[in-house]
Amino acid sequence: MLRTVFTKCLRDQRRGLLGWSIGIVALVLLVSAIWPSFSSMSGVQEFLRNYPEPLRKLFNLDQFVTGTGFLNAELFSMLLPILFLVFAIGRGAGGIAGEEANGTLEVLLVNGVSPIRMALEQAAVVIASVVVLGTALFGSIMVGSAVFGLGISIGAAGTGTLSMVLLGIEFGLIAAAVGAATGRRVLALGAATVLAVAAYVLYVASKLVAAVLPWGPWSPFHQAIESGPLGAGLPLAYLWLALVGIGCLLVALPVFDRRDIASA
Repeated sequence: MLRTVFTKCLRDQRRGLLGWSIGIVALVLLVSAIWPSFSSMSGVQEFLRNYPEPLRKLFNLDQFVTGTGFLNAELFSMLLPILFLVFAIGRGAGGIAGEEANGTLEVLLVNGVSPIRMALEQAAVVIASVVVLGTALFGSIMVGSAVFGLGISIGAAGTGTLSMVLLGIEFGLIAAAVGAATGRRVLALGAATVLAVAAYVLYVASKLVAAVLPWGPWSPFHQAIESGPLGAGLPLAYLWLALVGIGCLLVALPVFDRRDIASA
Protein backbone atom coordinates (compact mmCIF):
# COMPACT_ATOMS: atom_id res chain seq x y z
CA MET A 1 0.00 0.00 0.00
CA LEU A 2 2.87 2.42 0.68
CA ARG A 3 5.01 1.76 -2.39
CA THR A 4 3.76 4.88 -4.16
CA VAL A 5 2.83 8.39 -3.10
CA PHE A 6 -0.61 7.80 -4.58
CA THR A 7 -1.45 4.78 -2.41
CA LYS A 8 0.14 6.35 0.68
CA CYS A 9 -1.97 9.50 0.38
CA LEU A 10 -5.17 7.60 -0.32
CA ARG A 11 -4.54 5.46 2.73
CA ASP A 12 -3.89 8.55 4.86
CA GLN A 13 -7.17 10.09 3.73
CA ARG A 14 -9.40 7.02 3.96
CA ARG A 15 -11.22 8.05 7.16
CA GLY A 16 -11.90 11.57 5.96
CA LEU A 17 -13.06 10.31 2.57
CA LEU A 18 -15.39 7.82 4.24
CA GLY A 19 -16.85 10.56 6.45
CA TRP A 20 -17.43 12.89 3.49
CA SER A 21 -19.05 10.10 1.49
CA ILE A 22 -21.42 9.26 4.34
CA GLY A 23 -22.29 12.94 4.66
CA ILE A 24 -23.10 13.26 0.94
CA VAL A 25 -25.26 10.14 1.05
CA ALA A 26 -27.12 11.38 4.12
CA LEU A 27 -27.74 14.81 2.57
CA VAL A 28 -29.09 13.41 -0.70
CA LEU A 29 -31.37 10.91 1.03
CA LEU A 30 -32.64 13.55 3.45
CA VAL A 31 -33.56 15.95 0.64
CA SER A 32 -35.03 13.12 -1.43
CA ALA A 33 -37.25 12.14 1.50
CA ILE A 34 -38.93 15.56 1.30
CA TRP A 35 -40.09 14.94 -2.28
CA PRO A 36 -43.21 12.83 -1.59
CA SER A 37 -44.63 15.49 0.72
CA PHE A 38 -43.65 18.35 -1.57
CA SER A 39 -45.01 16.76 -4.74
CA SER A 40 -48.43 16.20 -3.15
CA MET A 41 -48.82 19.87 -2.14
CA SER A 42 -51.43 21.91 -4.00
CA GLY A 43 -50.69 25.30 -5.53
CA VAL A 44 -46.96 24.72 -5.93
CA GLN A 45 -46.84 25.84 -9.55
CA GLU A 46 -48.76 29.03 -8.78
CA PHE A 47 -46.38 29.73 -5.89
CA LEU A 48 -43.33 29.27 -8.12
CA ARG A 49 -44.76 31.53 -10.83
CA ASN A 50 -44.77 34.38 -8.31
CA TYR A 51 -40.98 34.23 -8.03
CA PRO A 52 -39.06 36.88 -10.01
CA GLU A 53 -37.96 35.51 -13.37
CA PRO A 54 -34.19 35.93 -12.69
CA LEU A 55 -34.50 33.79 -9.56
CA ARG A 56 -36.50 31.16 -11.44
CA LYS A 57 -33.71 30.95 -14.00
CA LEU A 58 -30.96 30.95 -11.40
CA PHE A 59 -32.40 27.98 -9.50
CA ASN A 60 -34.24 26.35 -12.43
CA LEU A 61 -37.51 26.70 -10.56
CA ASP A 62 -39.60 26.13 -13.67
CA GLN A 63 -38.66 22.44 -13.40
CA PHE A 64 -39.13 22.32 -9.63
CA VAL A 65 -42.27 20.19 -9.85
CA THR A 66 -40.36 17.19 -11.24
CA GLY A 67 -38.05 14.98 -9.21
CA THR A 68 -35.11 15.94 -11.41
CA GLY A 69 -35.86 19.64 -11.15
CA PHE A 70 -36.40 19.34 -7.41
CA LEU A 71 -32.91 17.95 -6.81
CA ASN A 72 -31.39 20.39 -9.28
CA ALA A 73 -32.83 23.29 -7.31
CA GLU A 74 -32.32 21.91 -3.82
CA LEU A 75 -28.88 20.33 -4.21
CA PHE A 76 -27.13 21.03 -7.48
CA SER A 77 -27.62 24.79 -7.60
CA MET A 78 -25.57 25.49 -4.45
CA LEU A 79 -25.18 22.85 -1.73
CA LEU A 80 -23.42 20.11 -3.68
CA PRO A 81 -21.09 22.47 -5.59
CA ILE A 82 -20.00 24.02 -2.28
CA LEU A 83 -19.38 20.63 -0.67
CA PHE A 84 -17.42 19.28 -3.62
CA LEU A 85 -15.35 22.47 -3.81
CA VAL A 86 -14.53 22.49 -0.10
CA PHE A 87 -13.53 18.84 -0.28
CA ALA A 88 -11.47 19.10 -3.47
CA ILE A 89 -9.72 22.37 -2.60
CA GLY A 90 -8.77 21.00 0.80
CA ARG A 91 -7.37 17.84 -0.77
CA GLY A 92 -5.49 19.78 -3.44
CA ALA A 93 -3.97 22.28 -1.03
CA GLY A 94 -3.00 19.49 1.37
CA GLY A 95 -1.00 17.62 -1.28
CA ILE A 96 2.47 18.98 -2.03
CA ALA A 97 2.07 21.98 0.26
CA GLY A 98 0.68 19.80 3.05
CA GLU A 99 3.56 17.32 2.83
CA GLU A 100 6.00 20.22 2.83
CA ALA A 101 4.41 21.84 5.87
CA ASN A 102 4.52 18.51 7.72
CA GLY A 103 8.18 18.01 6.88
CA THR A 104 7.57 14.76 4.97
CA LEU A 105 8.13 16.06 1.44
CA GLU A 106 11.93 15.89 1.66
CA VAL A 107 11.73 12.31 2.93
CA LEU A 108 9.71 11.24 -0.10
CA LEU A 109 12.00 13.03 -2.53
CA VAL A 110 15.24 11.58 -1.16
CA ASN A 111 13.74 8.09 -1.49
CA GLY A 112 13.78 8.28 -5.26
CA VAL A 113 10.48 9.99 -6.03
CA SER A 114 11.05 12.76 -8.57
CA PRO A 115 9.30 16.12 -8.10
CA ILE A 116 7.31 15.66 -11.32
CA ARG A 117 6.13 12.20 -10.32
CA MET A 118 5.30 13.47 -6.85
CA ALA A 119 3.12 16.27 -8.22
CA LEU A 120 1.38 13.98 -10.71
CA GLU A 121 0.60 11.36 -8.07
CA GLN A 122 -0.71 14.01 -5.69
CA ALA A 123 -2.94 15.30 -8.49
CA ALA A 124 -4.12 11.73 -9.10
CA VAL A 125 -5.04 11.52 -5.41
CA VAL A 126 -7.23 14.61 -5.78
CA ILE A 127 -8.94 13.17 -8.84
CA ALA A 128 -9.45 9.73 -7.29
CA SER A 129 -10.82 11.19 -4.06
CA VAL A 130 -13.34 13.38 -5.88
CA VAL A 131 -14.38 10.42 -8.06
CA VAL A 132 -15.01 8.35 -4.92
CA LEU A 133 -17.16 11.16 -3.53
CA GLY A 134 -18.97 11.33 -6.87
CA THR A 135 -19.62 7.60 -6.73
CA ALA A 136 -21.27 8.07 -3.34
CA LEU A 137 -23.36 10.89 -4.82
CA PHE A 138 -24.46 8.79 -7.80
CA GLY A 139 -25.40 5.83 -5.63
CA SER A 140 -27.39 7.98 -3.19
CA ILE A 141 -29.29 9.68 -6.04
CA MET A 142 -30.30 6.33 -7.48
CA VAL A 143 -31.31 4.93 -4.10
CA GLY A 144 -33.21 8.10 -3.16
CA SER A 145 -35.00 8.14 -6.51
CA ALA A 146 -36.04 4.52 -6.19
CA VAL A 147 -37.19 4.76 -2.58
CA PHE A 148 -38.94 8.14 -2.73
CA GLY A 149 -40.21 8.08 -6.33
CA LEU A 150 -38.28 10.98 -7.86
CA GLY A 151 -38.10 9.25 -11.24
CA ILE A 152 -34.47 10.12 -11.98
CA SER A 153 -32.87 8.00 -14.70
CA ILE A 154 -29.40 6.50 -14.54
CA GLY A 155 -28.25 8.82 -17.32
CA ALA A 156 -29.55 11.92 -15.55
CA ALA A 157 -27.89 10.90 -12.29
CA GLY A 158 -24.66 10.18 -14.18
CA THR A 159 -24.46 13.57 -15.88
CA GLY A 160 -25.33 15.39 -12.68
CA THR A 161 -22.65 13.49 -10.80
CA LEU A 162 -20.12 14.13 -13.57
CA SER A 163 -20.70 17.88 -13.36
CA MET A 164 -19.92 17.91 -9.64
CA VAL A 165 -16.88 15.67 -10.07
CA LEU A 166 -15.43 17.82 -12.85
CA LEU A 167 -16.12 21.04 -10.94
CA GLY A 168 -14.36 19.66 -7.88
CA ILE A 169 -11.43 18.34 -9.91
CA GLU A 170 -10.91 21.69 -11.62
CA PHE A 171 -10.55 23.67 -8.41
CA GLY A 172 -8.81 20.82 -6.61
CA LEU A 173 -6.11 20.80 -9.29
CA ILE A 174 -5.86 24.58 -9.13
CA ALA A 175 -5.21 24.33 -5.38
CA ALA A 176 -2.71 21.52 -5.98
CA ALA A 177 -0.92 23.59 -8.64
CA VAL A 178 -0.62 26.66 -6.41
CA GLY A 179 0.58 24.49 -3.53
CA ALA A 180 3.20 22.81 -5.70
CA ALA A 181 4.43 26.10 -7.13
CA THR A 182 4.62 27.97 -3.81
CA GLY A 183 4.84 25.32 -1.09
CA ARG A 184 2.30 27.24 0.97
CA ARG A 185 -0.89 25.47 1.92
CA VAL A 186 -2.69 28.60 3.11
CA LEU A 187 -1.92 30.36 -0.17
CA ALA A 188 -3.18 27.37 -2.14
CA LEU A 189 -6.40 27.28 -0.10
CA GLY A 190 -6.90 31.02 -0.40
CA ALA A 191 -6.21 31.28 -4.12
CA ALA A 192 -8.49 28.41 -5.10
CA THR A 193 -11.25 29.58 -2.74
CA VAL A 194 -11.13 33.16 -4.03
CA LEU A 195 -11.34 31.91 -7.60
CA ALA A 196 -14.29 29.66 -6.73
CA VAL A 197 -16.17 32.48 -5.01
CA ALA A 198 -15.45 34.86 -7.90
CA ALA A 199 -16.68 32.24 -10.37
CA TYR A 200 -19.94 31.78 -8.45
CA VAL A 201 -20.48 35.53 -8.17
CA LEU A 202 -19.97 35.84 -11.92
CA TYR A 203 -22.47 33.06 -12.54
CA VAL A 204 -25.12 34.60 -10.28
CA ALA A 205 -24.52 38.10 -11.68
CA SER A 206 -24.93 36.79 -15.23
CA LYS A 207 -28.41 35.58 -14.24
CA LEU A 208 -29.45 38.79 -12.50
CA VAL A 209 -27.68 41.59 -14.41
CA ALA A 210 -28.18 41.95 -18.16
CA ALA A 211 -24.79 43.65 -18.65
CA VAL A 212 -22.98 40.63 -17.18
CA LEU A 213 -24.96 38.03 -19.14
CA PRO A 214 -22.39 37.64 -21.97
CA TRP A 215 -19.67 36.84 -19.42
CA GLY A 216 -21.63 34.04 -17.73
CA PRO A 217 -20.29 31.18 -19.90
CA TRP A 218 -16.76 31.94 -18.66
CA SER A 219 -17.73 30.84 -15.16
CA PRO A 220 -17.05 27.19 -14.25
CA PHE A 221 -20.38 27.21 -12.42
CA HIS A 222 -22.16 28.11 -15.64
CA GLN A 223 -20.32 25.28 -17.38
CA ALA A 224 -21.26 22.81 -14.63
CA ILE A 225 -24.80 23.65 -13.56
CA GLU A 226 -26.42 25.73 -16.29
CA SER A 227 -30.01 24.53 -16.85
CA GLY A 228 -29.55 21.98 -14.03
CA PRO A 229 -26.94 19.24 -14.42
CA LEU A 230 -29.38 16.40 -13.71
CA GLY A 231 -30.77 15.46 -17.09
CA ALA A 232 -28.74 18.06 -18.99
CA GLY A 233 -26.94 15.49 -21.12
CA LEU A 234 -23.20 15.95 -21.72
CA PRO A 235 -22.60 19.63 -22.59
CA LEU A 236 -19.32 20.44 -24.36
CA ALA A 237 -18.75 22.98 -21.59
CA TYR A 238 -17.83 20.05 -19.33
CA LEU A 239 -14.54 19.84 -21.26
CA TRP A 240 -13.47 23.23 -19.94
CA LEU A 241 -13.88 22.02 -16.37
CA ALA A 242 -11.27 19.32 -16.97
CA LEU A 243 -8.92 21.28 -19.23
CA VAL A 244 -8.51 24.33 -16.99
CA GLY A 245 -7.45 22.30 -13.95
CA ILE A 246 -5.07 20.16 -16.02
CA GLY A 247 -3.61 23.28 -17.64
CA CYS A 248 -2.89 24.89 -14.26
CA LEU A 249 -1.19 21.70 -13.08
CA LEU A 250 1.00 21.51 -16.18
CA VAL A 251 2.11 25.10 -15.66
CA ALA A 252 3.02 24.37 -12.04
CA LEU A 253 5.07 21.21 -12.76
CA PRO A 254 8.26 22.89 -14.02
CA VAL A 255 8.04 25.48 -11.23
CA PHE A 256 7.87 22.76 -8.58
CA ASP A 257 10.66 20.80 -10.32
CA ARG A 258 13.04 23.79 -10.04
CA ARG A 259 11.98 24.93 -6.58
CA ASP A 260 14.47 24.52 -3.71
CA ILE A 261 12.46 22.33 -1.34
CA ALA A 262 15.14 22.25 1.33
CA SER A 263 15.02 25.99 1.84
CA ALA A 264 11.23 26.22 1.90
